Amino acid sequence: MAIIRPFKAVRPARGQARQVSTLSYETYSTGARQRLMDANPRSFLHIINAGYGQGKKPAGTGRFQMVRGRFEAFLSQGILIRDQQPCIYLYEQRHETGKYLGFLCATSTEDYRTNIIRRHEDTLEKRERLFSRYLSAVRFNAEPVLMMYPDRSEIAGILEQESRNQPEYDFKTPDGYGHRLWPISDTATLDRLGRLFGEQEALYIADGHHRSASSHLMALEARASNPRHTGREPYNYFMSYLLPESAIRISRYQRLLRDLNGHSRAGFLERLSWHYQWEDMGTIPWRPTEKHHFGMCLGGTFYALKLKEENWRFTDALSRLDTHILYTTLLRPILGIDDLRNDRRIVYTSGDGQLRKMQRKIQRGEFAVGFDMTPVTVAEIKAIADAGQVMPPKSTYIEPKLRSGLTIYEF
Repeated sequence: MAIIRPFKAVRPARGQARQVSTLSYETYSTGARQRLMDANPRSFLHIINAGYGQGKKPAGTGRFQMVRGRFEAFLSQGILIRDQQPCIYLYEQRHETGKYLGFLCATSTEDYRTNIIRRHEDTLEKRERLFSRYLSAVRFNAEPVLMMYPDRSEIAGILEQESRNQPEYDFKTPDGYGHRLWPISDTATLDRLGRLFGEQEALYIADGHHRSASSHLMALEARASNPRHTGREPYNYFMSYLLPESAIRISRYQRLLRDLNGHSRAGFLERLSWHYQWEDMGTIPWRPTEKHHFGMCLGGTFYALKLKEENWRFTDALSRLDTHILYTTLLRPILGIDDLRNDRRIVYTSGDGQLRKMQRKIQRGEFAVGFDMTPVTVAEIKAIADAGQVMPPKSTYIEPKLRSGLTIYEF
């Protein structure tokens, strides 16, 4: 039931993919972004930040029009090219930690509306509308939405077969990642992929909820202004990267709090004892390995917290999620964190090697307490999405992180 389509990508000319494609714009600090742009005039960052180096800082629609103009300039200079045939693009990202191999294609905003494309995070309406206006002006997607699908042997067979061919791109980036891309234009293969994904009950957004929502909003607005709308127009689709569930990597997110909300250390431990059985684990970093177990660093000491299940009701998928449990039992009622997204008293860190850093920050007095928990699983993401629920912010740190400007979808 899921719809996927080939598309004619705009992409770097052969031999220039390493120079053109970049990490997501927000990944870079201001200084790192400027250094990269100064060193590389062909970086896709020069399209996104079109006024850089020209003494121009337009806002709103003016900025968006400059982005489109810079995009057209890259095309006219031959830095970017347009494919002549619709393709689905096999893309591999590899690192010493693992390999990701999936398909870049166009996915349907109608599938998003009807919940065939399922989400597990809330989006902010203000950001949706801003991105929708941006898309309407620039008329392209440059960074795909990351989606996952249940593993299927037939799809895996196509992945394996196509990856034996000579890639169009094969390059390595400074972060140590290797990248390969294969355009697939064979009609029989495209039809087969379309049929196989058409048998999928659902696709699940792993990363890119705002990009999906803004593409859907932009499509609704384009439809309303087009009296000849058919549903086949390019604006009814957006670019996604589809990976099998088994390939998705989910890491931990830690929560660090700047204070104990007026509680003494002893008073804080007493308050959390209603919902948790706790044990002092000393100063050597300790982390949980089971669901409903939490690691806590308080004053430089690590504690093991175990949820007292007799004092908690498991009623649905969300109630079983550790990030929701921690928020409902501790962060909100004891530490006074109501708005997980915007409260400046809470900071999030991601990755599996953060405990020593957390401990040092707490010992220096930058934070009062930190929490760690086991990573969210793919099964939990799907259960939340299937139930139409949403996770608390910063519940998942999902890889791979995709590049901008490697393939571009125009509408």
